[in-house]
Amino acid sequence: MNPQADVFIGTDSGATTSKTGGVWADGSAVSTKLLQSSTNTQAGTQAVIQGWVQGANGFLAENHLTWKQVRAVGLAIPGPYQRYGVLARSANLPAAFEGWDFRADYARALAAAAGRPVDLFVGNDGKFGGVAEARVVRGGTRASVLMLAPGSGLGCAYIGQDGLPLDGDTLAGMEAAHMPAPLHLLGVRPYPCGCGRTWGCIEAYTTISGLQYLLADRLAEHPEHELARSTLPVREKVLSLRGRAQKGDPLAAGIFDFQARALGLHAAVLSLALDPGFVIIGGGLMDPEATTPEFRERYLRVFREAALPYLWPAQRATMKILPASLGDLSQAIGAALVALYSAKS
Repeated sequence: MNPQADVFIGTDSGATTSKTGGVWADGSAVSTKLLQSSTNTQAGTQAVIQGWVQGANGFLAENHLTWKQVRAVGLAIPGPYQRYGVLARSANLPAAFEGWDFRADYARALAAAAGRPVDLFVGNDGKFGGVAEARVVRGGTRASVLMLAPGSGLGCAYIGQDGLPLDGDTLAGMEAAHMPAPLHLLGVRPYPCGCGRTWGCIEAYTTISGLQYLLADRLAEHPEHELARSTLPVREKVLSLRGRAQKGDPLAAGIFDFQARALGLHAAVLSLALDPGFVIIGGGLMDPEATTPEFRERYLRVFREAALPYLWPAQRATMKILPASLGDLSQAIGAALVALYSAKS
């Protein structure tokens, strides 16, 4: 470790947990060990800022680094935003945080910690996670990368040849979770979405948020199934599906096949507009600690089979579809990489 080398810090601020990571000037990770702490949103914005700074201080101390070496900092935080660095109303953060200029507050706190101004670059956590995953898969190439990460909702990111995510003019670029699903191909009705749209957002057919509707429709067709007779709350039934699918329950496995097919069709639609060299599937379904190799392989196979017929021949020949590999590291490392790339530009 070179004590004189530049380092770029990444802060990943989730609704409940914040993580800190860092990269060297060549983009390699300082450490694969993340520091984690409570985001403390219930204590207000200043408590959140204090936690971010403490995370950076702890990361530097643990890796025998100093603030003199910190060239820039990146912050990954859920949107939506009113404008760059200013929160709009978020479903996962306190209502009082609406209108918070978190970039200005964090920049002041970083300057106090470092004893000088520190360049700060901020953006959507899902997009920054895509930046880190893109660096892994593209190697020494300049290939563009599409990442889709189904979880509670659908994280979407497009990483261009410069290594940075597509944001758009109002920072709403790649909010692809709320594009309409091809209902005519899926053979389903429009499901409600938390965003308020009624056209059948793809998020409702590919993530936990829509599982209750998929399950209800399947149980109506299979009233003999154990879950049709169960008195468990709906949420518990939904959260049992992944485990049931991995144990061979045909109904549960069929639901995830449906989700994989829906996401594959969505990837094909996005690929017609974006033409990525790589498509990465992230989220909990690709987590080796949460799913079996057989489950992941089946999901990716169904995804590919749905997407490939709708791609152009050249895309079918060259596009690579891969699982994500960084897990919880991705967003903090991605924030650090955005700081690196942006400071260089």
